[in-house]
Amino acid sequence: MKSTVPYLQKGDLVGVIALSSLVEPEKLGDALAFLDELGLRYIVGDTIHAKHDYLAGDDETRLGDLHEMVKNPEVKAIFCAKGGYGSARIAEKVDYTLLEENPKIFWGFSDLTYLHCAINEYANLVTFHGPLLMAASKMDDLSKKMFLQLFSPMEIQYTEAISPLTTIAGGVARGEIIGGNLYRLVSTLGTKFEVRTEGRILLIEELGETIPGIDSMLQQLKQARKLEQLAGVIIGSFTQTGADEAALHLLMKEYFAELGIPVVAGFKIGHETTNIAIPLGVDAILDAEEKVLKILPGVHK
Repeated sequence: MKSTVPYLQKGDLVGVIALSSLVEPEKLGDALAFLDELGLRYIVGDTIHAKHDYLAGDDETRLGDLHEMVKNPEVKAIFCAKGGYGSARIAEKVDYTLLEENPKIFWGFSDLTYLHCAINEYANLVTFHGPLLMAASKMDDLSKKMFLQLFSPMEIQYTEAISPLTTIAGGVARGEIIGGNLYRLVSTLGTKFEVRTEGRILLIEELGETIPGIDSMLQQLKQARKLEQLAGVIIGSFTQTGADEAALHLLMKEYFAELGIPVVAGFKIGHETTNIAIPLGVDAILDAEEKVLKILPGVHK
């Protein structure tokens, strides 16, 4: 299990940055209003107004923005405003020792999956897979409520009270929870940031990929031997696949049913209005018989 990070308190200062695609700053109002609702003060990084082709500033600008937020002792959390593409371009130059020495909340998902993998392994810190701030106006109440886990250590328990769940393969497992966006996980293969799956519970989610495309990515993970030693699999939101849920579940059974590990689908974690935030790098228990996921807190007092 990775090291948890200090919790937030009302009135704390947090940083808002963009490490991937460029942001339309005029649309940031809802995001900042949401931070106001949470009782947080904020500073906006240079990347929010920066532009370099399709990126929120060039690599040095985005890297510098991240490092400045990490170094600033007043900043207690770093929220990514937007995903898209670009975080992988700075991963190799991030000062992970600086992160480890200044532990604080790092929050985002989608393209930020690449940095989740990197920070979990190289800074040995828990990170948070949660909605990007630019989506504040689209988040439902439950998704907004999940930000409260940052203010007090709380175990997350995901049951069918949140959404219908489907057991792909039975069993119960405990392990460190890792993962995120499937495409970005596959893109770590063959790099120093390659996702480590041994004895871990893997979360996967995706947007706008067809069933053949998802098949291709799962096949790459399989051939890279990333499925052999998994403890369990959490199948999050697979949206805009162009197919029905039955086709997705059939594909998941092909890859996971014979591994002898618990695999459950239907978690509202990903590119949907309901996007349940969870910590990555903490221990979790996945019970495919009872269809329950229990996750330890990601913050400490």
